[in-house]
Amino acid sequence: MAKRPTIADVARRAGVSKGSVSFALNGRPGLAQSTVDKILAAADELGWRPSNRARSLSVSKAFALGLVITRDPAVLSSDPFFPAFIAGVESVLSTRGQALVLQVVADGSEADGYRRLAQDGRVDGVFLSDLRHDDPRIGLLVELGLPAVTLNRPDGDSPFPAVTLDDRPGTRAVVEHLIELGHTRIAQVAGPPAFVHATARSTAFAETLAAAGLEPVAVETGDFTAAGGIETTRRLLALPEPPTAIVYANDRMAIAGLGAAQAAGLTVPDDLSIAGFDDSELAEYVHPGLTTVRADPFRFGETAAQTLNRVVDGDTDVPDVELPPAELVVRRSTAAPPL
Repeated sequence: MAKRPTIADVARRAGVSKGSVSFALNGRPGLAQSTVDKILAAADELGWRPSNRARSLSVSKAFALGLVITRDPAVLSSDPFFPAFIAGVESVLSTRGQALVLQVVADGSEADGYRRLAQDGRVDGVFLSDLRHDDPRIGLLVELGLPAVTLNRPDGDSPFPAVTLDDRPGTRAVVEHLIELGHTRIAQVAGPPAFVHATARSTAFAETLAAAGLEPVAVETGDFTAAGGIETTRRLLALPEPPTAIVYANDRMAIAGLGAAQAAGLTVPDDLSIAGFDDSELAEYVHPGLTTVRADPFRFGETAAQTLNRVVDGDTDVPDVELPPAELVVRRSTAAPPL
């Protein structure tokens, strides 16, 4: 393995002192521009890159951002949001020589995860995801002195900038689509009500039905898992007057629900229309293709990383950033209700 070039190597190549190299590479004044250019050219020729450990010692930075999420690690890879979100984050961090510190924790232990990150000085800031109502983590991050960006706006006070993606237009569009097809018996499999985004989708669902003079056949609370999608679908199909259409809070539950409906002898969409949320990779390839709502988690991650880095870099006036709203994607899992 080739030896990693050092500042001393750059100094020898450029014919200057190590102190001059340090000044040039850290952008400090005091050197002639011709000397700076010579040092930078030498560093480039040698393939010199800064050591994050050395950088952190010299400027008291970790050169890392943190993300703490509550998920079962065994199912994280199939999560419809976080892998693409993380890819968006990494697309920004990789250009800045930063790392992402990811902690996947058990439910109820998120606070300990944030405390460890702060106490160990492992990150310069964190992404705050899965916002809860009256989220106690916001006060905790203020107490810990950790810069943060929230993914969507909390329903209480927050000193942190937010990157937002409005789920409601997409939810309204999928319900309106089903109503236009002729459905009047529409049910929902919602996300956990503790989450701000789950409540927003459920409210949009109910309001859109009410505007058409309709009420939900039933609303089941799911947990965003495939198992939850199967269980809630079976309960809905066992109703004395089951729905002719079901709207799910994510694609994973919708795809599992599609399988449960087919296992019960129903044909989708002839007997039952099904719609999801996320437009995950599998949505297009299941049979029939899943009608869903498209968000853009990669762009969400990219924008969140750019915004958090502005905070970490000392910008004290970072505004909220609003991404384009989620939009309806119609495929073959929805059709007119049975006669």
